[in-house]
Amino acid sequence: MAFSFPTIKEFLKILSIDHTYCLQHIEQINGKYYYRPSTTEKYNCAVIYEDDSFTALIDAFSNEIVVIIMNENKEPICCITAQQIIPFLVKSYNELHSFYNTVIQTTDSSVTVIDDKERVCTWTDGAEKIFSVKHNEIIGQPITRFFDYKDLEILQSLHDGKSIIAQFHQPRPDLFVLINSNPVYCNGEIIGAVVSETDVTNQVALNEKLFNMSHEMHRLEQEVAKYKDESDPFLAMNGKSPVIQRTIQLARKVCSVKSTVLILGESGVGKEVFAKAIHEASEAAKAPFISINCGAIPEALFESELFGYERGAFSGANSKGKKGKIELAQGGTLFLDEIGEMPLDMQVKLLRVLQERKYYRVGGEKEIHIDFRIIAATNRDLQEEMRKGTFREDLYYRLNVVSLHIPPLRERREDIIELTYSFLNDFSINYNRPIRDLPSSIMHELLHYNWPGNIRELRNVIERLVVFATDGIIKQEYLPFHTTETLDNHTAHSLLLSNNHTILSLQEEMDEHEKKVIERALRILNGNKLECAKQLGVTRATLYNRLKKLGLQ
Repeated sequence: MAFSFPTIKEFLKILSIDHTYCLQHIEQINGKYYYRPSTTEKYNCAVIYEDDSFTALIDAFSNEIVVIIMNENKEPICCITAQQIIPFLVKSYNELHSFYNTVIQTTDSSVTVIDDKERVCTWTDGAEKIFSVKHNEIIGQPITRFFDYKDLEILQSLHDGKSIIAQFHQPRPDLFVLINSNPVYCNGEIIGAVVSETDVTNQVALNEKLFNMSHEMHRLEQEVAKYKDESDPFLAMNGKSPVIQRTIQLARKVCSVKSTVLILGESGVGKEVFAKAIHEASEAAKAPFISINCGAIPEALFESELFGYERGAFSGANSKGKKGKIELAQGGTLFLDEIGEMPLDMQVKLLRVLQERKYYRVGGEKEIHIDFRIIAATNRDLQEEMRKGTFREDLYYRLNVVSLHIPPLRERREDIIELTYSFLNDFSINYNRPIRDLPSSIMHELLHYNWPGNIRELRNVIERLVVFATDGIIKQEYLPFHTTETLDNHTAHSLLLSNNHTILSLQEEMDEHEKKVIERALRILNGNKLECAKQLGVTRATLYNRLKKLGLQ
């Protein structure tokens, strides 16, 4: 949040004082200015210029009680005393206070502010509603008088400077909230903390009820499917987080053209799901969607798989010949998954096909023209692969007409609840096993786990929970991980001493080093992010993601 102040020129008009009268009390001795309101009083004056900022005026009053304002010719045009500016500052403070109160009361969430002594400074109507504690009871009181210390994420922000984003929490049996908490800094010091809690109790309760009626829901889904609009496959994608919605909106834009698309993202984020959605939303939706995993085909068979072969092309070949993936994709979409693992010699041949729009089968003499769209995907850093010489630069630029970066699940944790209940519904129907309840302790684990395998791993975990829940009850021991143990083990084995003798985790140490490297590169390149990405050997999307994660934007 930022607030604007008037310029000094505007401020002088607002102040409405007799400048001529004020200047009569100014005298200059040996280059210094003094203010004499009477024969017995004499005050030193600070000097600023009318083009200076209002902040400069405030800073000047921190040293003297009178400030002289000069024009561009270094001539005094006005003097202001502390007594004259106080009413304006009081009025500005009251206005800012009114804006502040209105902003925090406008949100539906609970907002709490504490000072450095853990005393509550702000307690909104939303907080009263969620926690049933009256404003007049808690204001000015230590927050620990009303809540257990271990349940107060805001204290982590206050004492450790920790920011908490979209953390699932159950403060009492009948209440579920998502927490965002941040420290308040002033001049580099933490002076307090702010926490907001969004009540998601109804969302959790509704989802639980839905899964208690999974069989009925399945019947209704079959009925609804008859009328479902299939023209937009993106509607079936789960996730309302801003980061995934931005990716979906970008994907929609490429559906109406045949541009080559390069999808980037970690394993399990759903790259093929996006590729299929782009195909199904295009004009070629009824045409074939042919997928080939470049990392799963032996190098010796790659050419025949991609281009096909004529009969007798090699020993053991089909006597009738065989169409390749390219030929099967005619008129539709060829999805090259894990393109970063394609052999170098095949990269050359694929590039030639893309350039000339024609090819020959292995052992064939008939020229075949192509008419299809290519969508490629990889979890590798192709910039790094190019540096190592394992991926061709010319092919990279041919494929990278439009790039989509699919965010990992840990960067869109707010979608975990929706994805979890969606998978629960699917598997409870598939296995004919209605799930009575999903305990909050398990949801807590799901929200705090790091998900290295992303959505694919989440889906497998939910399937495991349903398989083990033979009585319809999901239990803690069914989880294949426990976030607390994982965190403890990680901390125990990855501690480093920083220069100031404080203990940092390995990840924090690496993040700090990476932050310094990026800051230095941006400083040398005058903030040119595109050139910075090239120099650092990463994609622009990767750089922007790292800037965001490291708080450098």
